[in-house]
Amino acid sequence: MAFDFSPWGSLMYLIGEATVLIILAAVCAAFVLVIISLYSIHRGKLYFPRVLKAGLVLLEGLMKAMFRLLGLEDREMLAYFIKLHNAMNMKEFGKIPVSERAIFMPQCLRSSRCPAHLTPEGLKCQNCGQCSVGNACTLLEKLGYRTFIVPGSSFIKRMVKKYRPRALLGVGCLSEVKDGIDMADKLGITVMGVVTLKEGCVETIVNWADIYEVATLGIDPASIPEDLKVLAD
Repeated sequence: MAFDFSPWGSLMYLIGEATVLIILAAVCAAFVLVIISLYSIHRGKLYFPRVLKAGLVLLEGLMKAMFRLLGLEDREMLAYFIKLHNAMNMKEFGKIPVSERAIFMPQCLRSSRCPAHLTPEGLKCQNCGQCSVGNACTLLEKLGYRTFIVPGSSFIKRMVKKYRPRALLGVGCLSEVKDGIDMADKLGITVMGVVTLKEGCVETIVNWADIYEVATLGIDPASIPEDLKVLAD
């Protein structure tokens, strides 16, 4: 077998070696991150969150494949990603004034008998009392939040462009929250996510205490309405 020792051949050889080394480094890094992630999931505590977040962004596809090989379902990985992202953003979210935050809720939380009509800014709750959404919006708006009940991501993008909030709290199923986090990250907006307890298109369920807990981050306890404190507890 003849070797090409010309400058061009040597360059191609070096590029090939570098490519192999980069691929091996990526595989090793992904494996280490997956092990740390599985250990974190098992212990219920996040270890090296900044390193894990960077790894999930850069090596998400490779890590997903490894998670599957190790028996971790996509849902478990998405839930872990959201938990990791929330832990990373909690401090920054709390620093942003409530007047510059917005909350987006999915329309599936409302009652199947909901009388609300769709408007250019999403569904406008009529506070009919047939579900918990109306009361939640009232409490959150008392805190100073801008609240939206939306049927899809296109509404979120439109409202973000119109009102330019610096922080978002998104509620939805696992895939919706993950997509919302990705969108907010691209826009440079601080975001927190709360996943619904039940998925579907009609009358889904969310733990409102989880939403209130995130919503009150960084807010002076003295300014939080008593009825919201009770629900948050």
